[in-house]
Amino acid sequence: MCERYGFYFVVVAVSFVSVCSGRLAPDFIHPCNNTESSCLVQATQDAIPEFSKGLPHLGVPALDPFIIEELPIQLPGVKVTFIDGKVTGLRKCQVLNVEAYLERNIFILEIRCNITIKGKYTAVGRLLLFPINGEGDSKIKIVNSIIKLNIKTKYFKDAEGRDHFGIKNYRYSFDYGDRVHYTINNLFKGNPELSNTVLQFLNENWKIVTEEFGQPVVDYAMNVTIETAKKFFDAVPYDELLEVPIPKY
Repeated sequence: MCERYGFYFVVVAVSFVSVCSGRLAPDFIHPCNNTESSCLVQATQDAIPEFSKGLPHLGVPALDPFIIEELPIQLPGVKVTFIDGKVTGLRKCQVLNVEAYLERNIFILEIRCNITIKGKYTAVGRLLLFPINGEGDSKIKIVNSIIKLNIKTKYFKDAEGRDHFGIKNYRYSFDYGDRVHYTINNLFKGNPELSNTVLQFLNENWKIVTEEFGQPVVDYAMNVTIETAKKFFDAVPYDELLEVPIPKY
């Protein structure tokens, strides 16, 4: 349901970057020379709007908008497929907390976002109380979602012997926030009245509905985003990301 919420980890690391001549870091980066949370939060917040547009010269794709070309989701009783989806809103996210424990190889982030997902869909089966057989346009708005991300990092050397960040594994939690609003047409082919009735039910019971099918979408977004983060760290060495000595490893 949210796409690429792991990009915040990339932004945090980029926020440390030195902007010395010849470096790869763009000029919107305001580097920290320590790991105090107050500095990391501000630097990350400063970087998000431009960073989310993508860094083509580093092979880092845009995160706002974030495109979902096709995502099939098989749930108990219903198969839903999102097609040509576009996720927007990431560039306006608010950074609530950032913690960096370099010696323990841990980054912790907490972000609040308003996310909108638009695209085509197909759905066949049964969702909660209702049989579904539809296809058409969909729009999902998520208000004040909270994402908490805990990433276990590592360090590695490239072919030239330069140190890089790496991602060993990650855990995340996702709170759907204050409200999720659905605008979905043609849930029942040829029956607009029944389609509207089911849509009203979905919106009145948005929390139950979202918890029913939201997890696979969030997992997908997180996995894709972590892969994007890896591309960034493969491209930029550690000494261009942190003005803090690398811990011994």
